[in-house]
Amino acid sequence: MSGNSLVLPIVLWGRMAPTHCISSLLVMDDFSTIITGCHDGQICLWDMTPELEICPRAMLFGHTASITCLSKASACSDKQYIVSASESGEMCLWDVNDGRCIEFTKLACAHTGIQFYQFTIGTEKEGRLLCNGHYPEILVVDATSLEVLYSLVSKISPDWISSMSIIRSHRTQEDTVVAVSVTGILKVWIITAEVSKMQDLDPVFEEESKPIYCQGCQSISFCTFTQSSLLVVCSKYWRVFDAGDYSLLCSVPSDNDQAWTGGEFIAADKVIIWTEDGCSYIYKLPASCLSASEHFRSDVGKTKEGSIPPLVYSIADRTDKQLLICPPVTRFFFGRREPFHKLLIQGDSAGRLSLWSIPDTSPLQPLSTSSELQISSTISLQEAFDKLIPVSAGIIDQLSVMPGKEEPIKVTASVYIPSQGRLVCGREDGSIILVPATQTAIVQLLQGEHMLRRGWPPHRTLRGHRNKVTCVLYPYQISPRYDQRNNFNTIMLLWPH
Repeated sequence: MSGNSLVLPIVLWGRMAPTHCISSLLVMDDFSTIITGCHDGQICLWDMTPELEICPRAMLFGHTASITCLSKASACSDKQYIVSASESGEMCLWDVNDGRCIEFTKLACAHTGIQFYQFTIGTEKEGRLLCNGHYPEILVVDATSLEVLYSLVSKISPDWISSMSIIRSHRTQEDTVVAVSVTGILKVWIITAEVSKMQDLDPVFEEESKPIYCQGCQSISFCTFTQSSLLVVCSKYWRVFDAGDYSLLCSVPSDNDQAWTGGEFIAADKVIIWTEDGCSYIYKLPASCLSASEHFRSDVGKTKEGSIPPLVYSIADRTDKQLLICPPVTRFFFGRREPFHKLLIQGDSAGRLSLWSIPDTSPLQPLSTSSELQISSTISLQEAFDKLIPVSAGIIDQLSVMPGKEEPIKVTASVYIPSQGRLVCGREDGSIILVPATQTAIVQLLQGEHMLRRGWPPHRTLRGHRNKVTCVLYPYQISPRYDQRNNFNTIMLLWPH
């Protein structure tokens, strides 16, 4: 705001949905909202019903680079906050209810993973964000102010952290952070009540450092059902470790040159593992991995590669899909509040969300390789746009509908000139349209008699290009050395040769 003037940004997408190449995704604890971040830097909020129907609600703008990770930033249901991080080191704190950006900061390092951690000091509950990425420690950040408080540092073999997991203790006041470095070293930090209150003090060093030979770690997760196992997924194999002494319990190699990209426990005796090409597999763990079994830890020290556990379900939904420009993002979420769904969610480069509801019961007989779990729901941004009534308006649709054609000429470049109050739009056919911005927005956003007026709003058409306009620039907005009195004679246009 400057003086008494208020600048309100307005975006009109038209009939074509914006690109949304999904790079990360998150589901809120109440399973009412899905959040997706994309490589263009935008964040999309999707509403989800108890019947697992999905509908996009809002697009959030705040990042200038690709979204690398998303995490919840609050534990209470009345304040639903999330935090996002980008490749350029930006961090944004968002209110999911209304889409507001509450806090913003930029660090010199890029995060690839963030986990929310809450602890209690007396009667007060504090939230922390544990961040790992392209730096050799774990940063502990205040979940409200996004201020870096302290760090978890390695004394032995410091290196970038590939993935981490927080093990909450219900018996003591000590919680554990377990992480795996890019060189396959497992690191363990103990967080006590005293450590949680730290701020601007010395770094916290690891309690244990152990090589587990898991290079290229994609994810690490703790089994909340038994609290006795860790699942470590690498690109070429996945392994289950004892959460007590980190002994190897089970090791399964990838099949058919598949590259594993992540996995989670979905029950005490089952894990789901997904691949780079969007396929997922649910395996039943052997008795040696189950703490309730008499054969628990029976294979410690003699586990061999190659023994593949029984396949319970397979989820392979990429065979008949269009070619994607980057691998899809797959995540598993378990509802800790009603409804208690177990959902596998996948987002791809076409802006499509797909989800599968994982049943609690297992087939009595082993499945064949062709048996698949059926998809529960799927939708893309473009499909959501196509369902809108009336159709989503573009900024100059009234001036772009040609006789005999259903769709208007596409706008391929635009620039707004505040000092002139005008909007300049370059189009696919090479023409340039000059329109008054306010009147044009009123025509498209407000329903009324004015929409029936032919040729409304007043406009000018510049023709001279044979191919689509790809860029429009008003130089005076860049530097005052350009004379603004020349009006539109100073507009520079670029187009393909």
